[in-house]
Amino acid sequence: MALKELIEIKFRLADGSDIGPNKYTPATTVGSLKEKIIAQWPKDKDSGPKTINDVKLINAGRILENNKTLGESRLPVAEVAGGVITMHVVVRPPMNEKARDKHQDNSLNKGGCACTIL
Repeated sequence: MALKELIEIKFRLADGSDIGPNKYTPATTVGSLKEKIIAQWPKDKDSGPKTINDVKLINAGRILENNKTLGESRLPVAEVAGGVITMHVVVRPPMNEKARDKHQDNSLNKGGCACTIL
């Protein structure tokens, strides 16, 4: 693998701090990036993500899908040699049990009406 194939990425957190930059191959999945973010999450920050589903990565205005690779996500290649791509990290706030139950109930109802025939 040639060195120029590596993609240098840093992750911008909501408070403006960064994780990285680190270099990744185009075959790296978005899900594995999220795992690295969780592992490297600053210990002094409250309410860090617990799972990859708690994290959204946004690049160039697009939310990246967990099962896609960096190559499939068509990241804009930095025009300047040695440029770093900045991805924004959005963390889903933790839900209490009542809110989680309501969220699950709402997602069940999205498929249509559950009607009773008399």
